[in-house]
Amino acid sequence: MAKSLDPEPIPLDVKIILVGSLPLYYSLYQGDEDFAQLFKVRADFDIEMPRNPETMAEYARFIAGRCQEEGLRHFDRTAVAKVVEYGSRLAEHQRKLSTRFGEVADLVREASYWAGVNAEPRVASGQPAPGQPAPGQPASGHTLTTAADVQQALDERIYRASRAEEYAFQEMLDGVIFIATEGGVVGQVNGLSVIDLGDYAFGQPGRITARTYMGDDGITHIERETEMSGPLHEKGVLTLQGYLGGTYAQEQPLSLSASITFEQNYAGVEGDSAASTELFALLSSLSDIPLRQDIGVTGSVNQRGEIQPIGGVNEKIEGFFRLCQKRGLTGSQGVVIPASNGDHLMLHEDVVTAVAEGKFHIWPITTIDQGIELLTGVPAGERNGDGSYPAGTVHHAVQTRLRQLAEELSKFGDSDE
Repeated sequence: MAKSLDPEPIPLDVKIILVGSLPLYYSLYQGDEDFAQLFKVRADFDIEMPRNPETMAEYARFIAGRCQEEGLRHFDRTAVAKVVEYGSRLAEHQRKLSTRFGEVADLVREASYWAGVNAEPRVASGQPAPGQPAPGQPASGHTLTTAADVQQALDERIYRASRAEEYAFQEMLDGVIFIATEGGVVGQVNGLSVIDLGDYAFGQPGRITARTYMGDDGITHIERETEMSGPLHEKGVLTLQGYLGGTYAQEQPLSLSASITFEQNYAGVEGDSAASTELFALLSSLSDIPLRQDIGVTGSVNQRGEIQPIGGVNEKIEGFFRLCQKRGLTGSQGVVIPASNGDHLMLHEDVVTAVAEGKFHIWPITTIDQGIELLTGVPAGERNGDGSYPAGTVHHAVQTRLRQLAEELSKFGDSDE
């Protein structure tokens, strides 16, 4: 029988620190009974912190430390402010800053590089002033890194990573992907989604349509039937049935068949951020009132018709803005978002400028009624004491159509007998 050496124990005093995500920690904790005994102290590190004078000063000190240690060009006040704005963009909140300092440090290095490449003066967009060298050409450089250098670093990042985005928008411009940005259509609305590639994410509009007809099958979502939707999205669709019942079926039966789908969607869909968009398309189909196509819509909704916050609001707004910008801004275009997402707005400068000049709009809403009035130009209507809605309103038109569908289905069943 072979024998192996059994070394004698030696004195050893070490401390082991594991760094990882919270899901990984819980997986090890539940799957290995020794894990809790070996690693007794757990510390959570937040990925964001409040944005206040103290933390902004910490950002400035961090930037100065990177410049000092790595021999980079120091940042002037405008450049520091630009990096702070980037920190809020990473955190997706106006009153918070990201603690993902690795990404902040990368931006500091890239901005310092562009400060050395490009000569002064520069314009705010990060492009060279007339008579100055183009980006990438040798020049005398700056003594200090400016906001324009930080902006160019951000622009260059987008340029390097945005090939998929450019391809998608070119297909919209070429008419391969159907997205209307003018006029009005019944049962059709522009939803907004986010495509996350890992190191780059962008917003993309998509057409959502609804058709309603006689029957009692309820709402059929094509993505759900074809197993192309996740559980969160299915929950959002089922919520629509609760809204319809609570709003229109207190004094009459809810009898309809409807189909809803994301047109030209071949990759599946997840999340409930399009629930309000789907509901707008459904109400439009039932009322036969067209919806504006120059507006993009995002927002979750509950059974009471309250608009709930969603993620990726900046990318979604910017995605619809890019398409409208490429086709030509008319001054009437814009995006409907949940009012509760107001603090999350950290938009690119060109979007902010267009909104300030009245060329593009952002409408925050809190209820389905506010959204339907904006999209149709018709009053939503408030319920009367007898459960009916005033004539000439969207809700009256929907309620009337639902009653007709129920009566027609009943008559059709009686005739079959």
